[in-house]
Amino acid sequence: MATADDTRQFASGYAVLARCWRQPDETLVEAINEDTLSAVVPDVETVTAEELRLEHTRLFVGPKGPPCPPYESVYRDGEEAAPGNVLGPSTGAVVKWYQTYDLGLDPDWPDLPDHVATELEFAGHLAAEGDADALEQFLEEHPRQWMRSFLDGVRAETREPFYAELADATEDALF
Repeated sequence: MATADDTRQFASGYAVLARCWRQPDETLVEAINEDTLSAVVPDVETVTAEELRLEHTRLFVGPKGPPCPPYESVYRDGEEAAPGNVLGPSTGAVVKWYQTYDLGLDPDWPDLPDHVATELEFAGHLAAEGDADALEQFLEEHPRQWMRSFLDGVRAETREPFYAELADATEDALF
């Protein structure tokens, strides 16, 4: 049985992972370079904001369609040989989870509800609430259904050790 301290640690771990999957900013780069993320994302080399932003954009945004789309619907709502479209049925299922807890997307968050960061933030919320059964159910119904494929893609495609380490840390937290 997890203690209250364990639950808080899980919640903060999910929150840190979620922040790392968002568009990099100076605060994240500072945390990487000062080694304050080592408990969650170990063995990361020093980086610049420009290097991380370029790699983040290349991996997750495009310009021609990213090699590692960070959305559940792409991995779960497609056919065998073709990825799904964003905002597919799995996105709606994730939104229902958020609504059950009276949560919505942060108006400053410009991305979709089934983005890797958003799902990890919600997992952190469930952990902080101490709802272990709901957390496990959410992880089984959503992140664990698609993130392994996403994380494998990140490890295969990235040119920055930070994202390979982040993929490993995320997989360790979820599986």
